[in-house]
Amino acid sequence: MNDFDYKEALKKIPHKPGVYQYYDKQGTLIYIGKAKDLKNRVSSYFVKDTFLQNAKTRVLVKKIQKITFTLVDTEIDAWLLENSLIKKHQPRYNVLLKDDKTYPWIVIKNERFPRIFWTRKIIKDGSKYFGPYASVGMMHAILGVIKELFPLRTCNLPLTPQNIAQGKFRVCLEYQIGNCNGPCQAYQTEEDYNLNLESIKDILNGKIGVVLKQLKVNLDQAISHLHFEEAHRLKQKLELLANYQSKSTIVSHSINNVDVFSIASEQQYAFVNFLKVMNGTVIQTQTIELKKKLDESDQELLSLAVQELRSRFNSSSKEIIVPFPLDIESPDFKQIIPQLGDKKKLLDLSYKNVSFFKRERLDQYEKLNPEVKIERLLHKMKEDLRLNVLPKHIECFDNSNFQGKYPVSAIVVFKDAKPSKKDYRHFNVKTVEGPNDFATMEEAVYRRYKRLLEEGQALPQLIIIDGGKGQLSAALKSLKKLAIDTKVTVIGIAKRLEELYYPGDQYPLYLDKRSETLKVIQHLRDEAHRFGITFHRNQRSRKTFQTELEQIPGIGKTSAEKLLLAFKSVKKIKAASKEELAQVVTPKQAEAVQTYFVTTR
Repeated sequence: MNDFDYKEALKKIPHKPGVYQYYDKQGTLIYIGKAKDLKNRVSSYFVKDTFLQNAKTRVLVKKIQKITFTLVDTEIDAWLLENSLIKKHQPRYNVLLKDDKTYPWIVIKNERFPRIFWTRKIIKDGSKYFGPYASVGMMHAILGVIKELFPLRTCNLPLTPQNIAQGKFRVCLEYQIGNCNGPCQAYQTEEDYNLNLESIKDILNGKIGVVLKQLKVNLDQAISHLHFEEAHRLKQKLELLANYQSKSTIVSHSINNVDVFSIASEQQYAFVNFLKVMNGTVIQTQTIELKKKLDESDQELLSLAVQELRSRFNSSSKEIIVPFPLDIESPDFKQIIPQLGDKKKLLDLSYKNVSFFKRERLDQYEKLNPEVKIERLLHKMKEDLRLNVLPKHIECFDNSNFQGKYPVSAIVVFKDAKPSKKDYRHFNVKTVEGPNDFATMEEAVYRRYKRLLEEGQALPQLIIIDGGKGQLSAALKSLKKLAIDTKVTVIGIAKRLEELYYPGDQYPLYLDKRSETLKVIQHLRDEAHRFGITFHRNQRSRKTFQTELEQIPGIGKTSAEKLLLAFKSVKKIKAASKEELAQVVTPKQAEAVQTYFVTTR
C-alpha cells in the first residue's frame, strides 16, 4: 500500500453504477474501470489480503494517489462510458483496444424501402443509427422481434419506381416464407412500408411496451397449442427485452462535438459539471467548485465556468448544452437548452453528477463546521416556507385527551433546527369542558404567548400547529387577541398527507417528501406528540390513582395528593410499611391505607 488515504476517498464514493478513474502522484490517469456498485468495486482494490491480487494490480494500487468517478444510470451505460474513455485516454494499466473494436449499432438505411441491419461502422450518408448496444444478445433479440412483427426486405436491390413498374425483379424465398411482403413487385406499397418503419423507430427509441405485449400474446398462443420449443424461444426473447434498454443516456450518434454544463448551488458555494461529447460518446468529465463572493446568481456563475472550462480543455465545440440561457454572446458556439430527447438526457446526467458532488462536498464542510449546516438548513427552511426571517426559534403545539377526559397541551421548542428540551412546556387545560380540540388549542396558544409577552421574552419566528385548518384558526384567534398575529408566522400541518396550511390560503403547500425542511417539521410534530402523550399518560394515571386512594375511608383529595407526591405510584404505596406511610399522613390514615390494600389484594 502507499501513503494515499484510501479510507477517506472511499467515504465519498456511493453505491451506484458508474466509471472510476485512478491517477498517480504526477496527476496522470493510469486506470479506468466500470462498476455496477462503485463503492464495492473500488474498495476491493484496497483489501488487506494482497495475495488475492495479481502482481500488476498490486503495482497499480501502490501508484494510486487520487480517485475520481462519474455516475451513470445503469450498468450498460457504465460499459459504454468506460469504452469511450479508454479509447480516448489509453491509460497505462488498461488493456489497449488496438483493434478499435466498438459496440454495434442498428441502422435504418437512407433509401427507398429502407433496410434494417446491425453494423459496427457508421457512415454519414443520411442513414439513421440507433444504439450503441453493450449487449449483442439484446441487439439480436430486438432485431429478431422487429423481423417477426414487421417483415422488411433484406435484399439490396435498387427499388426505384421505374424498376418496379418495369417488373425487373421477382420475389425471392424471403417472400415465400413470410419474411418480406414483396415491395419489389409492388405487393406492398411504400406508404404501408413506411408505416411499419415508424413503429420500428418507436421501438428502437425505447418504446418497447407494444413489443412486450405482442410477445406475451404469442407466448400464450404457443403454450395453448403445445408448441413448447417456440414458447421457449419466445420466453427467452421476452426475458431479454424485459431487461433491455434501447437508448443509452450516455451515447447518441446524433450528438457530435458538444459541451454539456450544469450547476448546483447553495448559499456560499456553487458546483459546475462539464461533459465533453465527441462522436456520440462522453470523452471527458470534470466538476469544479466556485465560492460565492457577492451573492452571484447561477447564471453569472455558470457563464464564468463555461468560459473557464472551455479554455481549460481547449474546446472548440460549436454547441453548448446548458440548463438555462446564459448572458454570453459568442460567435464560437450557440447555446442549446433542451426540454426532451437525447440532449436533455445528457443534461440530466450532468446534473446528476454535479448534485452528488455538491452533496458530498457540503457534507465534508458541515462535518468540520456544524454551524455551516445549521445556517444552510435555516436558509432552506426560510425559502421553502416563504418566511421573511430565518426560523432560528420554532415552537410546535399538540393536544392530547382520552375520550374527552384529561385534556392537556404540549409545546416543544427548536432552536437552530434542534430540540431545546429545557424550553419544553405542558399545560393542564383549565377553561375547556369535554372533547373540544379547537378550544384546547386556543387556550394553550393564548396562555403561552401571554406569558412570554408579560415576561418580556422573545417570540418565535415560526409557530407550527399540529392539525388542519380548524386548529390553525383557533391558534390564530389567540394570536390576534394578543395582537401578535402579524409578528410571527403560524402554519398548520395535517398528518394524513403532510399538508402545510397558511392562514387565509385556500390550498395547502406540499413539500418534497425528501425535503430537509419537511423532515424538521415532522421532527417537531413528532416531538410535540411524544412529549404531550407522555405528560397525558402521567396525568391520567395520577388522577386515576388519586381517585382510587380517595375511596379509602379517612383519605381525602389532599391526603391522596401527598401520598402520590411522596411515593410516586400506587404500587409503591401498597408496598410501604405503616411507619413509612405515617411520615406522610397521620398514623390513623396510614393504618387505613394499609388495611385497604391488604383487603383488596
